[in-house]
Amino acid sequence: MFERIREDISCVFDRDPAARHALEILTCYPGVHAVLVYRLSNRLWHLELKWLARFVSHIGRFLTGIEIHPGATIGRRFFIDHGMGVVIGETAEIGDDCTLYHGVTLGGTSWEKGKRHPTLGRGVVIGAGAKVLGPIMVGDNARIGSNAVVVRDVAPQTTVVGVPGKVVQAPVTDKFRQREETARKIGFDAYGQVRDMPDPVSQALDSLLDHAREVEREIAELKQQIGAAQAAPSTEEHD
Repeated sequence: MFERIREDISCVFDRDPAARHALEILTCYPGVHAVLVYRLSNRLWHLELKWLARFVSHIGRFLTGIEIHPGATIGRRFFIDHGMGVVIGETAEIGDDCTLYHGVTLGGTSWEKGKRHPTLGRGVVIGAGAKVLGPIMVGDNARIGSNAVVVRDVAPQTTVVGVPGKVVQAPVTDKFRQREETARKIGFDAYGQVRDMPDPVSQALDSLLDHAREVEREIAELKQQIGAAQAAPSTEEHD
């Protein structure tokens, strides 16, 4: 259990650039507090102390604004950023290295008992305000955009946006890799950028990155030509 707690704290440094030290995380991050309370309530739940587990969970909800049912299954290195308004239902299952932002709901669509909440694979990121509803599967490393409403399975390595949620996906082309490389060079972090997403702002950024790469190529060619000219022996004859 203590190993899990250490992982829950250390993973914050990887996903939140505002985090400065462990004391700050332990005292000022409600998402971490909610996960710690969940670890305790989940242990009580599996010891068949159901009421006590729910009561501990309720205290955590009161203190953090994050509601995690003690019966949910949550993997390692789980991070809730900001966290206010997050709801995770009883039969939800969350894989390792997942990240949720504030206002996310992993909810059910039925009053039937049994599996009624989503299952998230490894490395899933769900943006602020998104609703993932029903006993659906969200594949490994999928991304769900802010305020999306998802009620169908999401394949691994894909991104879902909009209401209702629609998959936006394109193959990883050489052009996309070039754009990512150029973005890193000029200090632009294309966080959350979807490959060839039909959005005017995204298209404008893609055009700028393509232009920047073309300018880099032309400058490299000019440097090469100038270097070759300087290195060539002079053909002038001196009297």
